[in-house]
Amino acid sequence: MKVIGLDPGLANTGFGIVEGSSSHIKGYRFGTIRTKNDTPIAGRLHHIYKELLILFDAEKPDLIIVEDIFSLGRYPRSAIILGKISGIILLAGYHQDVSIVELPSRKVKQILTGNGNADKHQVERAIRHLLVRDGPIVPSHASDALGLALIGLFRYDHVMHQ
Repeated sequence: MKVIGLDPGLANTGFGIVEGSSSHIKGYRFGTIRTKNDTPIAGRLHHIYKELLILFDAEKPDLIIVEDIFSLGRYPRSAIILGKISGIILLAGYHQDVSIVELPSRKVKQILTGNGNADKHQVERAIRHLLVRDGPIVPSHASDALGLALIGLFRYDHVMHQ
């Protein structure tokens, strides 16, 4: 089974790819899709969408896990932008006929660390432990995406191709 996890972001959308089964991780990769600040929002969204289609076509995932958007009252614009990015992620996945699961950040932290309020460092350490990796996973968007992919591999094989 191959799972792609995605952590939406306008400047950096993190991706993590995990292959294996719920009892054995065969391999993993991670990275980010970057956009330039001086590019209009429509151009940035288009770039993310195109890169996602290329990634999905090359990797042929069985499942995509996306961090669901959330809104902080102080930053409503951020939630709106994340909603736009999540929309193109869902569209790209649908375009490739791949099952998609959206998970709230708090649930992801709870599953990976046992604490829904865990900080980024705790989450990253838990992901490294699961992957038996010594070095840090950077940037944090890629680390979060790998965590999502791991959860997909361990918990969501039953939703494939629904």
